[in-house]
Amino acid sequence: MLRTLAVAASLAFSLPAGAALAETPKAAPAHKADLADRVAGTYKGAVASDARGSSRDNVTITVTRTGPNKVEIKSDYPRIPTVTIPLEQAMNAILAATGPWVFLLD
Repeated sequence: MLRTLAVAASLAFSLPAGAALAETPKAAPAHKADLADRVAGTYKGAVASDARGSSRDNVTITVTRTGPNKVEIKSDYPRIPTVTIPLEQAMNAILAATGPWVFLLD
C-alpha cells in the first residue's frame, strides 16, 4: 500500500503546475426548452393518395429546431417540400402559427 501511495504521489508531482488548475471547457449556455424542442425528431409514416399522387409507405419526416418556436421540416418524399414553420400552442396541441403549411401535433 505504501508503494502504491508513493507511485501515485510521484505521478502527481511530475505533472506541470498548471495541469491541476486547468478547467474543462464550458458548454454553450442552454436555451429554455420551447415548442420546437418538444416536436423535434424523426417521424415515420405513410402518405395517403390524393389528387396529386398515389399513396406511399415508409416516408420519413425530419423536424429540426431552427429557432425559438420555429422548426424546419424535411422529408425523403418529394411531394413533401422542405419548409420552415413557426409554432404556437393551442390547449394541448402544437400547430403552425402562420403560413400556408399545416402542422399539427396533438
